[in-house]
Amino acid sequence: MGMSIKLFTYLRDNGIDYEEVRHPREVTTSRIAERVHVPGDRLAKAVLVKGDGGYRIAVIPSTCKLDLARLSHMLDERIGLATEAEIESCFRDCDAGALPPLGEPYGMKVCYDDAVATQPEIYFEAGDHKTLVHMSGADFARLMGEAEHGAIARHM
Repeated sequence: MGMSIKLFTYLRDNGIDYEEVRHPREVTTSRIAERVHVPGDRLAKAVLVKGDGGYRIAVIPSTCKLDLARLSHMLDERIGLATEAEIESCFRDCDAGALPPLGEPYGMKVCYDDAVATQPEIYFEAGDHKTLVHMSGADFARLMGEAEHGAIARHM
């Protein structure tokens, strides 16, 4: 499958310098980081959540779990995990569970853990289980724009 068309178009339209990193098929971010020899805190994991305001992508380091209570408090709304069916419906051009952490191409808001923003470089799923996008932390921060952020992750 390769990179999602929406993601490719979004990165191109925003003039982002990136590289695609191919890897053997894996479905967990911890295994992907291990396979491509990337520190787990530099691999951003996207989690689709549903709240009072609709769907939102929460972005956390792959070494962490999303803390729904902290996220709910930060956003001041009830938050829960989206179902597999909801994820597939929102990310039709991606393999199940391989969603990218950028919301704009999918018409969604994003929030992220502060630890993601401090990385010098970021890797993330490109829409399938065999490709990562690698870019500078500065470019990733630029794409996050004014997204809400805070301490929404906890180490596993």
